[in-house]
Amino acid sequence: MTQFQPQFTITNAITRDLTVIERARGFLQAATLSDQWITQMSQRALLLEAHHTTHIEGTQLTLEQSKQLLAGNTVPEASNDDVRELLNYRDAFELVSEYLLSGSPLTESVIREIHRRLVDGVRGNEGRPGEYRQIQNMVANSQTGEVIYRPPPWGDVPALMTQLVEWLNDESDIHPVLVAAVAQFQLVHIHPFVDGNGRTSRLLSTLCLYRSGYDFKRLFTISEFYDRDRRAFYDAIQGVRDASMDLTGWLEFFTTGLATQMQETVDRGTRVIKADVLAKQHKLNERQSAALTYLLEFETMNIGDFEQLCPDTNRRSLQRDLKRLADLELIEDRTASATDPNRHYGLREL
Repeated sequence: MTQFQPQFTITNAITRDLTVIERARGFLQAATLSDQWITQMSQRALLLEAHHTTHIEGTQLTLEQSKQLLAGNTVPEASNDDVRELLNYRDAFELVSEYLLSGSPLTESVIREIHRRLVDGVRGNEGRPGEYRQIQNMVANSQTGEVIYRPPPWGDVPALMTQLVEWLNDESDIHPVLVAAVAQFQLVHIHPFVDGNGRTSRLLSTLCLYRSGYDFKRLFTISEFYDRDRRAFYDAIQGVRDASMDLTGWLEFFTTGLATQMQETVDRGTRVIKADVLAKQHKLNERQSAALTYLLEFETMNIGDFEQLCPDTNRRSLQRDLKRLADLELIEDRTASATDPNRHYGLREL
């Protein structure tokens, strides 16, 4: 059987991005970040990844709707397929977590089960959950209908998937981040399933990072970067085929995306550490510390936000907390109008 051998060149851009990623990994391993903050941020990362990876494929949910659905609430105006795709991602992500705990080798069965969970019950199971395709499918421009890519014949899929999994399980000197990038592209290129290939490829990439020790405390979401500029994302994938299957351009795009996301995580973590130092320095109470942390994440806060953050505390006490933070010059009133009763607060430069 012909072995899978990806072709690429390590460019200066890739080396630069890998340096940023390694520094971020070191920061997250060494930084003193509270378990509560890590839990909150990892839950938010799961929300963002579930939302953006399904949004790329056409779901119409807003981020707030996705948040409500993952919290167990109903969103009557959302389509059943959109809801199912979002919740399916969480189920598939749980499978990845279980797989990592088991320490089992990566297999085609694991990839097929990821796919099964992602598309189960969506659009009448047209995606044939967990089954390799037995038709010649194609990727078309959703607006023009023009065929962009015709995947390998369906009869070649089992052998190609076997080669990919064997390559992923082989020991090599290739950086784990690049392995994850190659895995994502190659699965999309093989297009082994009728539907759900993009979501499966992105979750496979995440799995590859996690099992290599690059889980970054599960605080990153790569699909958010892709969803910001889907055209650039699709062009990076198609660029490999236009370059006679040279993966260099795709690897540059992938590492730039991960480096961008990780730098944002490091910046956020750095601000949280500074906020913790300030809380101790000024002897802030738990509510005041919570307000600082909230502002680090969401930039502005009003009294309603604070009430949701501390539901067991009356408004007068919360207003006193905000006044103390303002007196200490940790936050500032950013209300546009002096007559607006709904005051908005922002964090002063720390």
